Amino acid sequence: MSFLLDTDICSASMKSVTRVYNRFIQYSGRLYISTVTLGELYVWALRSRGSAKRTELLSKLLNDVQVLPIDMDVAQKFGEVRAWQLDHGLGSPELDLLNGALALLHNFTMVTHNQQDYQNIPNLNLIDWLAP
Repeated sequence: MSFLLDTDICSASMKSVTRVYNRFIQYSGRLYISTVTLGELYVWALRSRGSAKRTELLSKLLNDVQVLPIDMDVAQKFGEVRAWQLDHGLGSPELDLLNGALALLHNFTMVTHNQQDYQNIPNLNLIDWLAP
């Protein structure tokens, strides 16, 4: 089983939250992030009020995960899921829907503490490594 990590899980890892850190060790080699998540992490690291340590923490995180691109196949899966949602009066935040489409395409489990952002994506396996 492989995992696509949401930004909040990456943030918890960089903050050395024990239960997330332990999962990183347990699932080493099977952890992925999307270029969308990487972009969100760069925003956090490069904010004017951020410290240089943030960039260092992000570099360390990138040693533990593989980054997957948002490509044409992901775009198509995004379109399929979004069309289904619209037909059923449902929605998801668009960046989260891109991550969800990527997870579906690769048959990964989506790891997030923000379960509500992904609940309207059919057939997406979700897990929360921050849940007590």
